[in-house]
Amino acid sequence: MIYALDAMRARRAEERAVAEHGLDVETLMQRAGTVIAEEVGCRAPYGSITVVAGAGNNGGDGWVAARELAGRGRSVTVVTAEPPEAIEGVAGDAARSAAGAGVDVQVVGTETLATDAFIGSAVVIDALFGIGFSGPMREPYDTWIDAIDASGALVVSADVPSGIDASTGAVSGRAVRADVTVTFSAPKVGTIVYPGAEFAGELVVADIGIPMGLLGGAGDPEVWDVGEYRSHVPRPAPDAHKNTRGRVLIVAGSGAFPGAAALTAMGAQRMGAGYVTVAAPQSVVAVLQTKLTSAIVMGLPENPSQTVAEGVTDAILDIAQDFDAVVLGPGMTVAHGAVDVARALVGSLAMPLVLDADGLNALVDSIDVVTGRSAPTVITPHPGELARLLDVTPASVQSDRLSYGRELSGEQLACVLKGAHTVVSGKGRQVVTLAGNPGLATAGTGDVLAGMIGALLAQGLESFEAGALGAYLHARAGDHAAAKLTTLSVVAEDVPGFLPAAIRELDETV
Repeated sequence: MIYALDAMRARRAEERAVAEHGLDVETLMQRAGTVIAEEVGCRAPYGSITVVAGAGNNGGDGWVAARELAGRGRSVTVVTAEPPEAIEGVAGDAARSAAGAGVDVQVVGTETLATDAFIGSAVVIDALFGIGFSGPMREPYDTWIDAIDASGALVVSADVPSGIDASTGAVSGRAVRADVTVTFSAPKVGTIVYPGAEFAGELVVADIGIPMGLLGGAGDPEVWDVGEYRSHVPRPAPDAHKNTRGRVLIVAGSGAFPGAAALTAMGAQRMGAGYVTVAAPQSVVAVLQTKLTSAIVMGLPENPSQTVAEGVTDAILDIAQDFDAVVLGPGMTVAHGAVDVARALVGSLAMPLVLDADGLNALVDSIDVVTGRSAPTVITPHPGELARLLDVTPASVQSDRLSYGRELSGEQLACVLKGAHTVVSGKGRQVVTLAGNPGLATAGTGDVLAGMIGALLAQGLESFEAGALGAYLHARAGDHAAAKLTTLSVVAEDVPGFLPAAIRELDETV
């Protein structure tokens, strides 16, 4: 597991490495530029290279890369606003060293650049701003960004694509769309959360010698490796039977959305639950029995709208006593009776609980019912649902997914904020899930995820770990589905079928 750093923590790590571990900025810059050069050499062994360098240390990384590549016989041009002799500090030393070694330097001052300025280059290295950037891209650098993006070259960004806020991932205007971002020591938050992640391309984390102990700590966003996820996968005992592998009760569905209950059950079953029961309005029982051959389906009294009737709460509470976890909400709707049932159950169920979809919508003005629970609880909102719970706009949630994701989390309460690079928060920790693809952006995939997390809770995982593992395996199942079916053609029913491949690869990856 590694931590993702915001700009302040990244600077602090470098400062401590210099102050406490005998390193110096010049050495770190030399290493950073060298790993960029190595990455470029591996990915594009032929063709001319343009380095777009700023006046700060990010630019210094670019100057070192330019000198290294030129020393390997490559044709390299550095485009810079200031001549090497005018650049200050260690970045200036790197610039003068590169120029003295014969690197071609093109000083453009504060001129705008034509959109076709870099066409013909095989590689463009973006070393313009790095982690120090925030706000909108100012003139004339907006035209420099346009030229980089229009170059048709392999674009490699140093540490963070220019134009991205390294701390939040915000993009206010133009930003470099990198094919590869070589980030130093640890991922920067802005490259793993959207919208910044969209501009980062493939993320390569390069070790430049800063000790791991300086690179983040408790409370910083986490990126788990395969081993971390593998350590939480439930393993059935040799003498296991259906009642020892986790019993999941799913309260879901309606006449309008019977499929939501079915998909939730499929997710729970494929995630290893030994016994799955769906409690749904009586009129949809036949549909669910057709869809589910190995799950139990129970009919509940219903309203004329084919939603659960208000008076079923006590019956469900009685049934739930025989289960290890409950999933509540998919497809229930927010009809009057369904809302009352959802609120009563959340406040009364004493076992682990997953709240999804309409189970969350029912609590828009009663969120204290969730935060007051003492049993393990996982909520699985998409940005719109979380926005309604917090009384903010979906755009606000998307602008800072990490901050909003932790708003409704705690020791027993985990929040799985769905979307590209799902954020899981709980126990004062956060995990950003880097797997997944747009094929999962289709109706019903969230129901599958809710069932998976319910199964993990039923098998003994704590809320935060169940949310993190469920989100990752769901995303990887989606990746396997997209590889087979294309991102355009994946539907929710496909995801459970590819879950075994996602689990298997955890065991096969060393």
